[in-house]
Amino acid sequence: MTLKLGVPSKGRLMEKTFDWFAARGVAMRLAGAEREYSGAVEGVEGVELVLLSAGEIPRELGAGRIHLGVTGSDLVRERLPRWEDQVSELVQMGFGHADLIIAVPRFWVDVDTLDDLDAAAAAFRARHGHRLRIATKYHRLIREHLRDAGVADYQLVDSQGATEGAVKNETAEAVADITSTGETLRANHLKVLSEPPVHRSQATLFRSRSAGWDDTTLGTLQALKTRLDLLD
Repeated sequence: MTLKLGVPSKGRLMEKTFDWFAARGVAMRLAGAEREYSGAVEGVEGVELVLLSAGEIPRELGAGRIHLGVTGSDLVRERLPRWEDQVSELVQMGFGHADLIIAVPRFWVDVDTLDDLDAAAAAFRARHGHRLRIATKYHRLIREHLRDAGVADYQLVDSQGATEGAVKNETAEAVADITSTGETLRANHLKVLSEPPVHRSQATLFRSRSAGWDDTTLGTLQALKTRLDLLD
């Protein structure tokens, strides 16, 4: 059995992943036509490259259809319930940094913390008769974060794209999204709550706990970890 390694199939995340492995003596290259989504690995025997979208990799790791996968730590935590039971982190790779944050309209001058947001949500419901809406695609992480902070009287509304524009478009009163620079938030007249991010994400190499690990794949894993200088 070959060890299946899932990596992002396009964009800067794929390029950075290839560069990261290459710097450690493991070369990855695309095979076949540009859109065939297949590739090869050189430097360690018995590794099969599986090209997937970053969002698919947590699912495939959880299902055990790939042994290892590179994706954002935010995606694993969002898409895998009790993620620690399904995957383990082998190494944080030092790129793809982004923060999952909560942002509110800049003119909400009295809202800077989660306690402020809780008070604003209660006042909003009393005034409007419905809960304050927070647009996000990170429902699990945001719900858990707000629950732990004691924030109530809100509802999450799904947003799979252009989340920062939800307030301007009047589909939400606040947003929770990934950001690396904050420029898009500022352009949409939003400010980030002055508290630590919900999660600080980066590209991470994960190991599936449910994949079919046998003597061959375990041996390949050890050879790969040795090549990557990942000491137990």
